[in-house]
Amino acid sequence: MQGTRSITTIGLVLLMAASFIITPLRAQDRTLPYWASLRYERVNMRVGPSAEYPVTWVYLRQGLPVKVVRLREGWRLVEDHEGTRGWIAASQLDPDRGAIVIGTALSDVRAEPNGASALKWRAQPGVVMKLKSCRKGWCDIDIAGRKGWISASRLWGSDRLPGDE
Repeated sequence: MQGTRSITTIGLVLLMAASFIITPLRAQDRTLPYWASLRYERVNMRVGPSAEYPVTWVYLRQGLPVKVVRLREGWRLVEDHEGTRGWIAASQLDPDRGAIVIGTALSDVRAEPNGASALKWRAQPGVVMKLKSCRKGWCDIDIAGRKGWISASRLWGSDRLPGDE
């Protein structure tokens, strides 16, 4: 009886240890590509997937959207809205989606998801925002607590990607 308890206890410990290892690995099995955003105000982009590689770019824009195109251990190869690619530590990325206004003109932010609804304000190109959802060519957004709808065609980060949940 004592031997059976010991084997059962060892089995439970091994099962718990395996779950701590498997869960993070499963999180990395996300289909590529997918959207993420910069978690912090200052994020380094590197030439390769390690802190040993030189920094090629320093982002100073919390919430900036990036497209994750490749995984390697704790690192993500990302692409920004200008097409720049490099490696960022996974801990520096937020799974919440963001978007950035693209183009050269101001973009209308509307009260409802259609061009005939009330104009709330206009956003300049380069404005970064939280992206809640998109439907029928319009995206529900939050810019520093100001909420509204903006045409998906004016946003980088609004396309649906295979890894988006």
